[in-house]
Amino acid sequence: MKLTIIHPSIGRRKNEKYLRSWQMEPLPAAIIAGLTPSDIDIRFYDDRNESIPFDEPTDLVAISVETYTAKRAYQIASDYRRRNIPVVMGGFHASLCPEEVAQYAESVLIGEAEECWSRLLDDFRHGSLQKYYRSDSRPSLKHLNYDRSIYQGKRYLPIGLIEAGRGCHFKCEFCAIQSVFNASHNRRPVDDIIAEIKILRGKKNFFFFIDDNVTSNMEEGKELLHALIPLNIKWVAQSSINAAHDKEFLALLVKSGCKGLLIGFESLNKQTLQQMGKGFNQMGGGYEVALANLRHFGIRIYATFVFGYEQDTAESFEATLAFAMKHKFYLTAFNHLTPFPGTPLYQRLKKENRLSYESWWLDSEYSYNIVPFKPVKMTAVELQAACIKARGEFYSISSMLRRGFSKPNRSDAFMFRNFFLINQMHRAEVKQRNFFPLGDQNWQGELIKAS
Repeated sequence: MKLTIIHPSIGRRKNEKYLRSWQMEPLPAAIIAGLTPSDIDIRFYDDRNESIPFDEPTDLVAISVETYTAKRAYQIASDYRRRNIPVVMGGFHASLCPEEVAQYAESVLIGEAEECWSRLLDDFRHGSLQKYYRSDSRPSLKHLNYDRSIYQGKRYLPIGLIEAGRGCHFKCEFCAIQSVFNASHNRRPVDDIIAEIKILRGKKNFFFFIDDNVTSNMEEGKELLHALIPLNIKWVAQSSINAAHDKEFLALLVKSGCKGLLIGFESLNKQTLQQMGKGFNQMGGGYEVALANLRHFGIRIYATFVFGYEQDTAESFEATLAFAMKHKFYLTAFNHLTPFPGTPLYQRLKKENRLSYESWWLDSEYSYNIVPFKPVKMTAVELQAACIKARGEFYSISSMLRRGFSKPNRSDAFMFRNFFLINQMHRAEVKQRNFFPLGDQNWQGELIKAS
């Protein structure tokens, strides 16, 4: 049996190559490959950096779908459907919109693959493939096998991606992660994580824990940090801001080799934070106390902000940009609110008749950076323009110089050496991704639905 695993791109502009700035190894593909029996011949193709050989013989195609890649995934599936090759789809979007995905796939895997993948393959071999496979419980993440051999010969950033756990126990209104995992968190055994890093350490010198919140459980987080200390590695991760109020945790971060954290500040407005479900961001004295603690331990920050809630105005951008410059963040994201399907935010905006598209991710009029809903105190066009303007100002040359030579950002030779390169990449993307299409504009024909 031959299995083809595909990682779809977001899309592609007419007669242009895909953006090449931030391509990391797609871990979901390695998870599926690792769960696949050894007697099955696997081929893997990354739509972001290579052409898919649709005429290459294969028996089954597997695609992991995110909301931004859904249209392109359906195009790819249609090309295989023309050749009478069945396609199975999983991933976050399949869990959020299983009925939609089922229109373009012979089978849909809902939830985590560990519970269902072997059964799906066995059914396929026996000619009894089901339309839906559903993981109704959180699987054990013990002894996961990530088959990274599928990446051989492909160009990716030299960063080792590590999964310490899945999910998050917070219930942020706009977050698709809490919708998929029902605000639960499941962690891998520490020994498994350490064993995996030891294997990769000879090939990678920098690691990214891809968990949506590596600090979702602080005590388990501390156990991991203690185990990381002897490895002498460099790493970054995503964290909620509550970690900034635990000085024992911050000390362990530094000792274990943490070089920076992505933290969702989201808003400076207390009312907005409450509406988001992120009132905990104001715990322990608020942002100023949290940032003073982070600075004391020399932890660099990638701060993210979201705009488009009811209280947001043009002045909200000015205050947030000033805040980001004051604290000289290593990186900052100024994003507009996006109603992902299946989230409480999407349902609320739909109920309020404020969605501009029923399914923005498939609409021919939608492209990257367009605001897909009706804000209250700004127009959608004004909100979009304000986000782009804030990014442009934060990643200006003068801003990079002021921030780059601040104490936290220059205190580590490795991170200082990479500061200007990474910031310049973000600077280039301010315009590069604007109005980027979802789906390949070079693709011809109509989407072919599964029978």
